[in-house]
Amino acid sequence: MPPQIPTKPHKSYFYYGHRHRNPKQHRPTVYGGLFSNRQSLSPPSPHKPISPKSQPFDLHKWDPDPSSALSKLTPPPPPPASEAFFSSSVRLSPIARFILDAFRKNQNKWGSSVISELNKLRRVTPDLVAEVLKAFHRRDSNPILASMFFHWAGKQKGFHHNYASYNAFAYCLNRHNRFRAADQIPELMDSQGKPPSEKQFEILIRMHSDGNRGLRVYYVYEKMKKFGVIPRVFLYNRILDALVKTGHLDLALSVYGDFQEHGLVEESITFMILIKGLCKAGRVEEMLELLARMRANLCKPDVFAYTAMVKVLVSEENVEGCLRVWDEMRADGVEPDVMAYETLITGLCKAGQAGKGYELFQVMKEKRILIGRTIYGSLIDAFVQDEKVGLACDLWKDLVDSGYRADLGMYNSLIKGLCNINQVDKAYKLFQLTIREDLKPEFETVKPILTMYVKSKRMEDLWTLLSLLKKLELSVDGVLSRFLSFMVEKEDKISTALEVFRGLNVKGYGSVAVYNIIIGALHQHGQAKKALEIYDDMKSSNFKPDSSTYSIVVSCLVEIGKIQEACEFHNEIVELGSVPSISAYCSLAEGLFKTCEIDAVLMLVRDCLANIESGPLEFKYALTIVHVCKSGKAETVISVLNEMIQEDCPPSTVTYSAIIYGMSKYGTVDGGKKVFLHLKESRHLTEANCIMCEELLIDHMKKKTADLVRCGLKFFNLESKLKAKGSMLLST
Repeated sequence: MPPQIPTKPHKSYFYYGHRHRNPKQHRPTVYGGLFSNRQSLSPPSPHKPISPKSQPFDLHKWDPDPSSALSKLTPPPPPPASEAFFSSSVRLSPIARFILDAFRKNQNKWGSSVISELNKLRRVTPDLVAEVLKAFHRRDSNPILASMFFHWAGKQKGFHHNYASYNAFAYCLNRHNRFRAADQIPELMDSQGKPPSEKQFEILIRMHSDGNRGLRVYYVYEKMKKFGVIPRVFLYNRILDALVKTGHLDLALSVYGDFQEHGLVEESITFMILIKGLCKAGRVEEMLELLARMRANLCKPDVFAYTAMVKVLVSEENVEGCLRVWDEMRADGVEPDVMAYETLITGLCKAGQAGKGYELFQVMKEKRILIGRTIYGSLIDAFVQDEKVGLACDLWKDLVDSGYRADLGMYNSLIKGLCNINQVDKAYKLFQLTIREDLKPEFETVKPILTMYVKSKRMEDLWTLLSLLKKLELSVDGVLSRFLSFMVEKEDKISTALEVFRGLNVKGYGSVAVYNIIIGALHQHGQAKKALEIYDDMKSSNFKPDSSTYSIVVSCLVEIGKIQEACEFHNEIVELGSVPSISAYCSLAEGLFKTCEIDAVLMLVRDCLANIESGPLEFKYALTIVHVCKSGKAETVISVLNEMIQEDCPPSTVTYSAIIYGMSKYGTVDGGKKVFLHLKESRHLTEANCIMCEELLIDHMKKKTADLVRCGLKFFNLESKLKAKGSMLLST
């Protein structure tokens, strides 16, 4: 009997489950734990030691938990904010965390280094692919990396994607706004021998529906028909709802035709989706036909369905359709509830049919239905607009007798209505009632009363009201500013506004904001000299002008031709550390052009665009014109001018200044004349202005040439010799 050779006991091989397989370099032995102490055998090298860079992968040294003790000893550099989700994926499996960590170490970019890391894994399962793709939950993560990983996994030997991995890939693409690529997944599944089921199409439809992409929903539906997949009723409802919400009613009706051809039975929600879509489109006759089909095939709509129809029609201001639906509801014997009455009455009041709304209100009274405060408010507003203030006051009394408390909006409407019929004293009593009920009045509450006091010359009552507002800790300056702004909107009320303004100064209610409103209104209505008089009065008072005041004064000075003083005020604004208004910049640029200060205009344009982010479009085009003048071709400048006109930005004095500046510096006189001739032919420049601009161009070109000659004389030190020679000629 041959001697028995002692055999070494084999350990169970964790990954493959075999007992008689020797460990090799690419087949590590796992001694226990979830990849906690994995070791790889590497062949020894007798010639030179292995450098640290060429050491084989050792999963034992890789710690998936960044909060462990090993991580604290050698902390890695903190990842950027866009990569933080990889290191914080503590709920993932260890292998998924290893894959994400490999992505993070390679800066979330696919490459050979990432592939070498992934090749260290023995095999990848479809569930693992789905788990990794789900980890790309942040919108700032890299979707290309997810796509490359998905396709890399599909190329592994013996690997086949399952529905979970395909669905995770679709979610990942849609999450990063690559829904067009997600729509191609059914074709990808079919090419890989796994025909898509209804679930895959449902995922795509739900994604597009949530993103309000109705045409994409229809595109996926057409693809379902190509693959021979018939949706369930639930999915049909989803498709119809998405198409109706995005305004594609005709496509929804065509889908409903396919629904009927497939022999499916409608649900109540199927009918209601189409009915609401027809109501929104104003196709009431078709809606009534569908409603009759719903009664015949399924059931009669309930009060909630009818209320939804009325609500849609009210939003579209289709009063006739609302009343027809209301008649259908009564014909079906459906008793309307409070919400149905409130929806219809509110819609009628908004449409100016308060009489019909009041009739329904009386019906609610007879049926002893609880009437909400919203119905009272709608009717009061509507009656005030119809100048039926008596009925509005009766409704207010009925509201109070019913145990409700009127809100500030109702009081505002009643005060406005009473002032419109010259009952300002009753309106003032209602205003005092709002104070007693602890309602904080606002500008809309007191504006009608202030207007009536000014109109009837009851200035003492006006001062009394202002003192009361001051006691109520209401911003009197804000109220007066808005009130004066309201008064100066029309030119015929400027004189009245000036009287009120002078009275406010006497009573001590003046302010810088009030001065600015009056000065700006006078300038706007062509009374620049009067505005400057108010400004002089402001300087003599205790109020210090601000940058807004100076900006208005700049425009006034330009209007009366005092350009030099306007420039001084511009400098004062800069010294205050403020920025002039856009209107001040435009006015000053126009004034400088009239004084032939072309260089100053371009400096002002650059200063405006440097200080104001949303500067005038004509200023931006002015710099563009100067830039294209460097080509020396008039055609390029003309193309920019045509673009300006298409953008509804007609050429102005700033544009003419830019043409003169650019052509004088980079182009020729003939090129500038050609540009101005084009503006004259396109009727954006009169013949007189065209001649004036050409003369300015020639003068500016002469000035620039003289400056260049002078600079050359200074550079070669010939200026003194030229002066000496000139003096000798004069002496002879």
